[in-house]
Amino acid sequence: MRAITVPEPGGPEALVWAEVPDPVPAEGEVLVEVVAGAVNRADLLQRQGFYNPPPGASPYPGLECSGRIVALGPGVGAWQVGDEVCALLSGGGYAEKVAVPVGQLLPLPDGVDLITAAALPEVACTVWSNCFMVAHLRPGETLLVHGGSSGIGTMAIQLAKAVGARVAVTAGSAEKLDACRELGADILINYREQDFVDEIRKATAAQDGGAGAGADVILDIIGAKYLEQNIQALAVNGRLAIIGLQGGAKGELNLGALLVKRGTVTATSLRGRPPGEKAEIVAAVREHVWPLIGAGRIRPIVDRTIPMRDAAEAHRVLDASTHVGKILLTV
Repeated sequence: MRAITVPEPGGPEALVWAEVPDPVPAEGEVLVEVVAGAVNRADLLQRQGFYNPPPGASPYPGLECSGRIVALGPGVGAWQVGDEVCALLSGGGYAEKVAVPVGQLLPLPDGVDLITAAALPEVACTVWSNCFMVAHLRPGETLLVHGGSSGIGTMAIQLAKAVGARVAVTAGSAEKLDACRELGADILINYREQDFVDEIRKATAAQDGGAGAGADVILDIIGAKYLEQNIQALAVNGRLAIIGLQGGAKGELNLGALLVKRGTVTATSLRGRPPGEKAEIVAAVREHVWPLIGAGRIRPIVDRTIPMRDAAEAHRVLDASTHVGKILLTV
């Protein structure tokens, strides 16, 4: 088979479409013939040599895919050769075939075609696990999403609205904020021109008699750069979920400010979780998110599709942050 390899860390040109050995499904795994994969920020870090796959995972980039099952390992259960699926991966999505633990497989949601389904596993699992399984976002609460026009952001907006929450987003242009508005975002903040702490306080002031309630949950992809402001933007009993480090990994936390807010800070990643934890998240997504997609209340947002052999171009687009939603790679 062919896959995108990274012989040496570097820029997008470091990605090489090459012949590699076929994977063999182990106990509890299936072999998926990939139709499409999706590009995530983690792939850019892996290409640069900063985010290696967990032990035992495929060495090739790619954290999600869609395709057809072409072989079964021992102890697979109900899945069959020919089933159309999408999957959460620890690596290997930038390839023609990938071995997937059955706990990380999902059937296609109703109404979603096989290629488009590649846009769903990573964002759905990330948003559901952080906003709902960890931060326990509830109806009537306010969610602040940094990077509202990203793949994560576009899913978070729709899921939060579907459960009855109010959504605030940050983005860097009027065009991106318009896209967020179309998906249901209530509070639109241009981080290049506005202070998101001031804006979220003004927008939520009526909720606590004018003092500025803040956000009950913040989904943050920035990290250190926003840490102090995020604590300021939290409501009392607010929950900050950090899922990215685009603004750095080390910041200073004012514990006094966090104590006054009775706030919670969590930081999670999905890729390195053990298979059992991933299976639990995937099962929750199938139970709670897939019906919403099937009912048309949530839809995958795809900016563009690019042939997998041209993955370098997809990395350039993602790095430039000119996209809205997901960038897909088609085989």
